[in-house]
Order: sequence, then structure tokens, then C-alpha cells
Amino acid sequence: MNASRRPPSPREALTDDTPTDSGEAPPLRVNRTRTGIHAKPTPSPETELDDPSLYFNRELSNLQFNIRVLEQALDPSHPLLNRLTFLLIFSSNLDEFFEIRVAGLKHQVMLGSEDTGADGMAPRRVLAEISRIAHEQVDRQYHILNDVLIPALEEQRIRYRRRAQWTEAQRGWVREYFDEEIMPVISPIGLDPSHPFPRLVNKSLNFIVELEGKDAFGREGGLAILPAPRSLPRVIRLPESLTEAGYTEYVFLSSMIHAHAQEVFPGMEVRGCYQFRLTRNADLSVDPEEVSDLASALRGELLARRYGDGVRLEVADNCPDELANFLLTQFELEPQDLYRVNGPVNLTRMMSVLGDIDRPDLLYRPFTPGLPKSLKADTSLFEVIRQGDVLLHHPFQSFTPIEDLLREAARDADVLAIKQTLYRTGADSPIVGALVEAARNGKEVTVVIELRARFDEADNLALASRLQEAGAIVIYGVMAYKTHAKMLHIVRREKGELRYYAHLGTGNYHAKTARLYTDYSLLTANETLCEDVHMVFQQLTGMGKPRRIERLLHAPFVLHERLVAMIDREAKVAEKGRKAHLIIKCNALTEPKLIRALYRASRAGVQCDLIIRGMCCLRPGVPGISENIRVRSIIGRFLEHTRVFHFHNDGKPETWASSADFMERNMFHRVETGFPILDKKLAQRVRKDLETYLVDNCQSWVLQEDGGYRQQQPGEAAPISAQETLLYAYAARA
Repeated sequence: MNASRRPPSPREALTDDTPTDSGEAPPLRVNRTRTGIHAKPTPSPETELDDPSLYFNRELSNLQFNIRVLEQALDPSHPLLNRLTFLLIFSSNLDEFFEIRVAGLKHQVMLGSEDTGADGMAPRRVLAEISRIAHEQVDRQYHILNDVLIPALEEQRIRYRRRAQWTEAQRGWVREYFDEEIMPVISPIGLDPSHPFPRLVNKSLNFIVELEGKDAFGREGGLAILPAPRSLPRVIRLPESLTEAGYTEYVFLSSMIHAHAQEVFPGMEVRGCYQFRLTRNADLSVDPEEVSDLASALRGELLARRYGDGVRLEVADNCPDELANFLLTQFELEPQDLYRVNGPVNLTRMMSVLGDIDRPDLLYRPFTPGLPKSLKADTSLFEVIRQGDVLLHHPFQSFTPIEDLLREAARDADVLAIKQTLYRTGADSPIVGALVEAARNGKEVTVVIELRARFDEADNLALASRLQEAGAIVIYGVMAYKTHAKMLHIVRREKGELRYYAHLGTGNYHAKTARLYTDYSLLTANETLCEDVHMVFQQLTGMGKPRRIERLLHAPFVLHERLVAMIDREAKVAEKGRKAHLIIKCNALTEPKLIRALYRASRAGVQCDLIIRGMCCLRPGVPGISENIRVRSIIGRFLEHTRVFHFHNDGKPETWASSADFMERNMFHRVETGFPILDKKLAQRVRKDLETYLVDNCQSWVLQEDGGYRQQQPGEAAPISAQETLLYAYAARA
């Protein structure tokens, strides 16, 4: 947190003289990053709302989000090590983008598919545009690392030593480390008829080596592949005795291997050694019609993920063209799939350093999540929740009450049954520990685990086994629909009758991400809501027709149609000349029917404020179509993850939270819930939170009609960071 910016309280942040979109807008700094999304001719008001010019491509919009993340590495309002973190997150995000999104597009092209989304862009055209943008941004990333962050870190006595900078003592230590730690586990592979090109693991660090001379068997030198041992760290800290006084110094594993490649091939001359990394298709494909055991099928797919088709090749920028082309041929890639980088090819592995450096002055100021007053007393959580709904806003408020509720339920003799969905949580989490304890204590524990949570499949298989061993009933959900809803249901006997308690959330049951992601948690004993949660669980674990659900909005059944209906309801209010306003905050907006509903609302005069962190396919600011729609993205210390929808509803406001984004997959291919905030004070609080995001002028990026984003800046107005404001309002006082 920037010490010079004391965040105003929510009340101060929302005073009448604060510049907002409805008044004079604060000055904006243009993001000069090229986006690859170009302005198109403005359609007339009569244009049909399915005109492709009204929609941005989702993959290019995804890249836009990653570019905004990279921009944070240049923002001096973030502490230095957190700026480095943003740069590494960009690298990690880009890896996943290629593993999933680019891989999917390449698969479409391979099948000859010309299917397009609402934007009308064919897969080949999208791939070409992705390649152009990604090449530019990867070049920027390494420029930021080499020319901005590494020099800034050195000023703070944190140094990355390149080979040319090693002292004689450091060279000796590196040689000893290589001999003792690297050489015993390294496995060079010479390329000849008996040693064909090896099958390399996805995203592994490798070297292609040019050799001259004859080996012990009389074979002529040529090429060899040198995989870096996956068991070794990619960044190694030098002993303090070898560093300049007061400095923390690191060397890269790749530099060590470069320096001693000659020793791996004794008697041969190493003419060149160049690092490279292959990114493969990592999407899992499980056909529901051909799978009888989902867990077993996923175990097999997890092994296959490491060796999917190649989608991107990164090589050192000094690698000769003929070697780079040789690698492209081996991996069946095109020249546009080649990325030359000026530094380590696997930047994400630098994350390990962040936990090693003891420099709190270079990190965000720590904080203690707050608690509502009702939870501070030494009282049973069941008693607190019976008295009224409890709403928590993570990470500003603690996630611990959810864990405490489960622990209390596990040990309470009056609790009969616990049901919970788990999407991402971790096998060793306190949540799973409490469920295990409950099962061992004789409670009826039923857990719906989504095994297909991307990149968490292995963890979810492990926690499923742990729960089953404890005696819990484990369900893998519905085969064709991912269970993405966040629900907990507890049945307790009170005064001879059964009473229900529930938790509904916008985020995952994961204590670590609850410190990094913004999410809402609702703890309730409301009879109707709890009965609805019970019905959703019955539907998930059993079979039968859709059950009658009173207040929850349940995907894939009614969530989408009800959201469209609520947006259209707002339009009808505007058509009568009355005030109409909606605020939608979610991670992505890509579903065409919802976008068309928003266009209709804008045409009718509804003021639409959209806070969309990532992908947004809606085009704002089009005269006669979307001139009443404003779209902003908040990028800051915390990952914005809340899904909240507020409708003015002709003076009878409704506020909803949900596990779902405005995406086709969430609406039609997942089990999701949307839940109302029924307590008026809590609903008003959520609306105030949303309004705080709408006046952010520090971390807010506004989507333009041409698809570019511009960052708002305070100018002469008071700086307002929504995240800092909420932290100041809700976190515990130091």
C-alpha cells in the first residue's frame, strides 16, 4: 500500500463532490500498449444486436487482461517485489493461455473448423492476431525485467548474477554445486538413429547443444538435448560468504548448466548451448459417453497432459536460426509459434525467490482480516447465524469463520449431517480436515468434489481419497456439468426439530486464496435459502426432474433466463421514463444473449455500470447501442473475484451474489448458484462496496469503444483505490 495515500473511508470515498462517471471524469492515462483490437465503423442504431462489429473477440480480450497485469510491473505505487510478482503472474497467465486457449484454436484449425463466435473472427485470424500481440508483449516483459526491475532490485541489494559477473570465488562454488547437485542427475541425450528426438515434458527447461568431435564410440558430433533436472530449483541463492556485503545474490540454474555444458560431453567440443522450452496443449478431454469411472479416466488424462501437442516454442534469443527451425520442425510448429527471449525461458519459476527474500519493506504492508462485531464474541456460530445473516467480504474480512463453523459442526453432538461442494481447496486444507473429523465422529458427511477443476485435478483426486478413507460419501457431481457452485449445508437438531444452516459464496473453500482474492461469503439460517441449498444438493447427488427452488438462481436451469429477465425488467422501467440503473461485477462477460440484453437496456436508457476484471466481449460507447454502458476493470493487490449484481428495480432494489460469471460455460455447462442478499443492511453495504469500485481512480482501467483500455488517474482529485478503501474499512485495526 502506498504510504502517501491514506485511503478514505467508504463514506469519504463516496461524497457528492467525488468525480464519477456521471459527472466530470478524472483525467485518464492512455495505455499505449497495442491491443490488436481495432475500431470498426460505428453501426447505425438500427443495426441488429447480433452484428459482429458489436462484439470483441474473447481470446484477444483475454490477452488484454494479461497486458493490464503486466502494466502493474511498471506501476511505482506497488512495492518492488510485488511489481516483480505481477510480471511473473503475467508469465504464468500466458502459459495457461497457450496451454488452453491457443491449443483450442489450433485444434479447431487442424479439424478444418471455421466456426466463429459472436465477433465473427475465424480461428486462423485469431491465432495470427494472438501471435502478433503476444510477441510484442513478451518482448516488453523481458525489457521490463532486464531494464527496469533487475536494476531496481540491485539498488535494493538484491542481485541476479549473470555468468559474466561471477567472481572467481563464485565460479568455484558454482563448479562445486554443478558437480555435486547437477551432474549426478542430468541425462544428456545425443541425437542419432538410435537416440531419436526425446519426448519432452510440458514447460520443462531444456538445452539444445551443438557438438563437434567424436565420442567414446566413435560417433561424430552433432546435436544433443540436455533436459534440466526437474528436481532442482531454477534459481539458487549464493552463500553470504560469497556475496558483496549486505547483498542477497542469486544465480540461475540455466547459467550453471551453460557454464559447465562442456563437462557433460567430455572429449567433445561444445560449439553452442541454447535453452528452450516447449508449451503443450494441457486441456483435458474426457468424453462423458465413454467414461464409466471419472476418477480413473482423469488419472490417465493427467499423465497425457504432460505430452500434449506443442503450441509454443520459447528459445534463447541468441539461438541460431537453423537450430530454432530444427526445433520447430520436431514439434510440428510454425514460425509464428517461435518466441525468442532475452533471459530465462521459464520466468514463472522465479516465484520461488519471493518467499526466500526477507524484505518486508519491499512488499505490501501486512494486514489482519477483520471480523463483524457479531463474530467477535465467544458464542456458538450457530447462535450468531440464527440471529441474522452474516456477510463476509474477503480478504478484507476473515475466512476463518467458515472454517470455525465446520469445526464446530464436526464436534457438535446435535449436528446430524454436513454437505459441501469443493472445487479448489487443497487436500491438506482446514476445511477438508474438519470434514474428515466430522465423518469420523459419525456425522453424515457428503462432499461433491469437482475433479475437473483445471490444474487442480490431482489435488482433488487426493482429497477425495482422504475423505473416502474417513467414511465420507464422495460424489463427483454431474458428468456433463462441472459443479462450480460454492455451498455448505448443515443439518442440526434443535429443541426436537431439525434446523438448516448454510454458507453460500462467490469464491472457493481455500484459505490461501481467501487472502488474495476478493469474494463474498454469506452465512445464513434463512429457512427458504437453506431449503433451496438442500434441494440443490439432492439434485446433485440423486436423480430426478428439476426440483422446485424458491429463491436461489440455479444453473444450468434458471440462472441465465432470470438474469436476462432482470436486465429486461430494468429496461422496461427506463422506457417508462423512470430511473433505471444496474451494476454488474464479475470476472468475465462473454455470453452473447446477456450482452444483447445489456444492449437493449442501454438503448432503453438504463445506466449500466459493469466491473469486469478480465474478458469483456461487449463493446461500450456505441451511439444508439451501448452509449449508456461503462465498463471498467480493477487490477490491484488482490485478484477481483466477486460476482455481484445490483438492480435498482424501480426503487425496490435487489442485490445478488453468485458463483457464476457471465459466460456461456457458467450459464449452460456448470452447476452454479446465484443467491439474494435479503438483509437490507447487508445489501446496502454491498451496494456501497460496488460504488467504491465505481469511483476508483488509481487501479481502474476503462474499456474504450475501440477495444483498448485507459487507466484512470486522480489528476487533481483525491486518489481513491477501491481495494485500499475496503481494506481500511473492514480489516482489523493494527
